Amino acid sequence: MTATAAPASPTLAKGLEGVIAGETAICNVGQGQLIYRGYEIHDLAAHATFEEVAFLLLEGHKPSSSELARFTQEIVAERALPSGVIDFIRTTGPMLKSGTAVPMDIVRTCVSILGNLDKESQEITHEANLRKAKRILAKVPTIIGHMQNVIDGREIVEPKTGGDPKLSHAANLMYLMSGSKPTPAYAKVVDVSLILYAEHDYNASTFTTRVIAGTLSDMHGAMAGGIAALKGPLHGGANEAAMEMLKEIMHDVGEKGIGTDAVDNWMQNAFDTKRKLMGFGHRVYKNGDHRAPILHKMGRAIAEQDTKNPGGHAALKWFELGEHVQRIMLAKKNIHPNVDFPCGLTYFTMGIPVPQYTPIFVASRVTGWAAHIMEQHANNRLIRPIAQYNGPDLMSWTGK
Repeated sequence: MTATAAPASPTLAKGLEGVIAGETAICNVGQGQLIYRGYEIHDLAAHATFEEVAFLLLEGHKPSSSELARFTQEIVAERALPSGVIDFIRTTGPMLKSGTAVPMDIVRTCVSILGNLDKESQEITHEANLRKAKRILAKVPTIIGHMQNVIDGREIVEPKTGGDPKLSHAANLMYLMSGSKPTPAYAKVVDVSLILYAEHDYNASTFTTRVIAGTLSDMHGAMAGGIAALKGPLHGGANEAAMEMLKEIMHDVGEKGIGTDAVDNWMQNAFDTKRKLMGFGHRVYKNGDHRAPILHKMGRAIAEQDTKNPGGHAALKWFELGEHVQRIMLAKKNIHPNVDFPCGLTYFTMGIPVPQYTPIFVASRVTGWAAHIMEQHANNRLIRPIAQYNGPDLMSWTGK
């Protein structure tokens, strides 16, 4: 009889770093490329729209013109929110003002309420999941827009329709938030940012949705878990944290100016005190995030064109500060920016309120989450790793 080899002992990998936790046909994240279902991110950013990328992720292939028209019509038809969700959003002003809730919490709760109202909420067939994914994709921008209207003390924009059916996903999001239709240039920048944020294999929030889906839980529940995971400043919240860091630097540097030693001194103090600088580094990308230069270039072009952006900031100075910080990080720490760094700068340049940066991330990433939830349900195995115990030795409760 041939002896069989003993199974290898499990090894500890904190944060599951370097561990292959499953297989996916949705996305390939590599040092040299980021690929969505066979298409590279630079190709998509240059030639596709977000609606086309959303179709690619959810339905599995590049859409034909007729398929894209049908998909877009389906999304537009689902933009409006149920009255119960709108009623909840109207009550959120005091919570947001007091700080007991932030916009990501409101988005998470709204998605949960949508699940309670969805007749297919408990169904996990592929067909039901796909329909629910489209409904969630359509409604998240409306949630964000209505919430911003409440924050600004304005009437809710287009509550009956969820926006203007003639506008793209990106343009309608901006319209719902502000009540003003964006320029084509602004809409294009947001559209590309949604493409860049749509999918990124087993990142923390996507892995969360797969863990939840792996228990055979529902689409809305898994999405709510993904939103909770994305909220954190070490994940999706990094774009907000990066912009707040730049605001702090700008305030501290003051009249000394970006081109002086003041920024260098601020950064050196951050290094000396071991402060974590947000928007830099990535668990996978060691030589730079492929997405960051795409968004930086587009955002800087907007800043150069506009002396002042809609929010009243002198736009270009923020990009100059960000570029100076990037040079210092690369020279002293050999750490590149990730996509969250130029995202913060770009959204700020366009006057988008900082607390809505991560919710806008959700408006994009729901496509990737939904694709992974459907993939998990289609070939499911409960995700249940083991832990290495490092607690006290065995003791007797009675002391005997």
